[in-house]
Formats: sequence, C-alpha cells, structure tokens
Amino acid sequence: MTVYQPTLKQLQYLVSLHEHGHFGRAAEACFVSQSTLSAGLRDLETLLGVTLVERTKRAVRFTPLGNAVVEKAHRILRETEELSDLVQSSGKPLSGEMRMSVIPTIAPFLLPRMLPRLRRERPNLKLFLREEPSQQAIESLHHGRADCVLLALPYATGEVEKETIELDAFFVAFPRDDPRDPPPEISPDIIDENRLLLLEDGHCLKDHALAACNRPELRASATMIGTSLHTLVQMVDNGLGLTMLPEMALDAGILNGTNVVARPLVSPNANREIALVWRKNSPRAEEFRMLADELRAG
Repeated sequence: MTVYQPTLKQLQYLVSLHEHGHFGRAAEACFVSQSTLSAGLRDLETLLGVTLVERTKRAVRFTPLGNAVVEKAHRILRETEELSDLVQSSGKPLSGEMRMSVIPTIAPFLLPRMLPRLRRERPNLKLFLREEPSQQAIESLHHGRADCVLLALPYATGEVEKETIELDAFFVAFPRDDPRDPPPEISPDIIDENRLLLLEDGHCLKDHALAACNRPELRASATMIGTSLHTLVQMVDNGLGLTMLPEMALDAGILNGTNVVARPLVSPNANREIALVWRKNSPRAEEFRMLADELRAG
C-alpha cells in the first residue's frame, strides 16, 4: 500500500504561517503566491486527514494538533538543513551559500567595514544577510532559517557554540554645549537618569547599557523611546537628553555632522561582547570559526 508523506515544501508553508499568523505574509516569506501556499496547506491537511489550521476572516488559529505538528516540522526542517550543511562542509570551506542574521545595533556599523574584505578574500561565499533583533535572530537560528548569528552577549541563546569577535566599549553621548560639562571619563553615578535616552524594548543593547551602569533605578527612570541608535543621536543633538553608544558606532562615524560628543563610560562591565554563534554540533562549525577569523581581521 502506498503511503503518501508530507513534502518539505508543505512543512515550510505550515511553519511560515505559524510564524507570521497571516497567509499573505507567510506566502511572501516563502516567495510564493498566497493561493499557492493555501493550496499547499489544504493538500497537507487532506493528506493527514486532520485540520491543522482554523481559518476565519479575522484570524488564523492553529489547532492543538496543528501546534504539535509545527513543532515536529521545525525539527524535520532543521535536520534537513543539517543534512545540507553536512554535504556542503565536505567541499571547499567558506564557499556556497550561508545565511547570517545580524542584530540592528551591529549591522550598520560592522558590516560596511567587513563585507568588502570578505568579498575579496572569499569570492565563492554567497553570504545572505538578515537584520533582526536578538530574539528573532536566535529563533531563526534554532528553526533553521539562519546558519549563524552575529549578536551581542550576554543574551539567552540556548544550545550554541560561539566565537568572540571583539569587546565593544560603551560611551556616554551628550550635546557639545552641555552646561554640566561632563568629565573626560564618565562614571555611572553621575549619569542623570531623568535625561537618559535608550532604545525601546526588544533591543539587547538597552539591557547591556543598563547592566554596565549597575544602577537599577535607571531602568525605571530612563526614557526608552529610540528605534535606532541614529534616532537617539538625533534626539541628543536636539538637546533632549543624553544616551549611551557602543564604540563601533562611533568608529563608523555616527556622530559626524552633529554637535554631539562622546566620552568613555568607566565601570567594570562597560562593554558588550560581539560574538558569532551557531547551532551546537553543526557540521559547518569549522567554517563558522573561519568566518569569525575573517570578521576579526576586518
């Protein structure tokens, strides 16, 4: 008797719909039309003889069995990726396709410095980059959508291996004509919590900056409003307060054309660890270590 099995494409459609909660966005993420994705999911449900997704005009709801199938689909797709990785790792290192997620407080500052050299040194490497916050990046890694992640630690990453790229020091940025005339080095105790501007929730740099200060009251009093470091700099330039910036952003010229100056924060933990992480026991681990070497050299 012939037994028909779900296809990988059908499982990808199911996982994408679960992730995005919307047929149109799920189809876009899979690079297919909405009708193709819908038809693929209907075929999957017919094949299994069960309802996985409850469709209404207002929402997409997964049945309890649907959620269980999604979890299993994640594992199947991840193991499929690992099979491809195993084959690819047997060839020339740092060649072919590699998908790397990068967090927004690193991507615009480190990548322009690193990518030109990487293209020269590794012309056979097709590096596909995706910018996303830390939580989504780690989810992409463990669900097989990313091969490695460039992010800042400490952060809850789950079971991964890592290579440290560099330690990125924190600086306090304020208007050039600030009447308080801050000293050449800033200690956390002189930071005015009522003037401190930080990134909104979802950006790990906010937590790293607060941890560097080791002042719990800052979390309660600081204004968490910025959507990007560039936005925070513009707010400081307009006299709305002060903020904390990583050294790599300063090196990349984020203060160019502004009347904002920055001075180093002096505390035991006044930095964040920039690291490349990948799934534990990945067959491409040696490639990722080589990529980390390239990033450090850049």
